[in-house]
Amino acid sequence: MVDSTRLLTPLEEDALAITKAAIDMSMAKEERNEASMVTALDRNLKLWVGIRTLVKRSDSQFPMETRNNLLRLSDFVAQKTFELGRDLNFDTVEALINTNLQIAEGLLESLEKIEK
Repeated sequence: MVDSTRLLTPLEEDALAITKAAIDMSMAKEERNEASMVTALDRNLKLWVGIRTLVKRSDSQFPMETRNNLLRLSDFVAQKTFELGRDLNFDTVEALINTNLQIAEGLLESLEKIEK
């Protein structure tokens, strides 16, 4: 049975936010709704700017390899988002959706390792 009163850990909150951004982009893609896509892409970009800011902090607890990977991914997300801003191609959004889902999964896997 799941404890519905338990608060999410920071890693779980991050994974949830990244997953929610992926879902928002996926729904906009499915609906072919340009306004929803622009909103979803903007939220996703802000989320990745936040991730970039956190991993660049001197007190970041991420290992250096993870930090470097997240920084590269944030650059990728920004580049793809700006490309989509010039030419909204719903199929190109799939790369951003997959990136988010893989990172969310990685965060949850790292949480499992910490808890063991």
